[in-house]
Amino acid sequence: MTKYGLLITSLLIFSCTATHHLDLPQPKAGSVGGAAFFKQIATMNWKEREPLIVEEILAGNIPRFLRRMVPIHVEIRDSSGVIRATYFVLADYLSIGNDGDFARVPMTPMAAQRIADSLHCFLPTRKMVNDIYQKAKIKPEPLPMFAYRDSPVTFYQHHLMIEGQRKGRKGLIAGIKKDLVLSSKINNDPKPNRVAIYGWHKPDGKPIQPLYTGHVNWYVDYSHGIRLVYHLILIDGKKYDYTAILKNPRLKSLLCDEEDCSFNKYSY
Repeated sequence: MTKYGLLITSLLIFSCTATHHLDLPQPKAGSVGGAAFFKQIATMNWKEREPLIVEEILAGNIPRFLRRMVPIHVEIRDSSGVIRATYFVLADYLSIGNDGDFARVPMTPMAAQRIADSLHCFLPTRKMVNDIYQKAKIKPEPLPMFAYRDSPVTFYQHHLMIEGQRKGRKGLIAGIKKDLVLSSKINNDPKPNRVAIYGWHKPDGKPIQPLYTGHVNWYVDYSHGIRLVYHLILIDGKKYDYTAILKNPRLKSLLCDEEDCSFNKYSY
């Protein structure tokens, strides 16, 4: 193949992988909006509301702007040179509703993993959360709340506060939630059934929440967010499943900054 042919092939590979769309049906006519959904679940506990959350999202009841995932470009250097990767993430945290009436929905790792598996996605690592924050276009100041942290009413109030900061701006947003993340601390924690959280970056780039596994996996509060990542990752023109990257001693630091990167999904 000529150099020109190689260039055309490379461009075609890039154009085919420059974006990814979530594999979801179109929402049904009359699908519930974010405000109405939170009114519906206002008094429900996590066991009651989470089947409804999963059902709405997998039925396609999410804002249109979340369907098209955003590329994140990262690179590392080793003795062989520079290794470049691109992965695709939600532009915002998982939400229910439409572009004009949606709400970000905190949930347990069990529900998040069920949705991720259904959409061929995974949850980010600490390193990925940092990289996403660096690449984000919109970085509002974190807004802590202190009363009724685990109430759906507080979940929705916090969503409205973020929207007041966003002011209709579009694009990759970060620094508004603590991410549910993959971490080997789950495996090493002496207590069972843990969830790992990290992030909520301040404008100086420092996270409010260090990597933490102190909560039981059914605990959910207003500050938790779910950002999905598509499972296939482009490394120097080739596609790899994220699990293969996390197991690869040479490539794992593209996605993970822990010594042990073997934890790659939650159980449900």
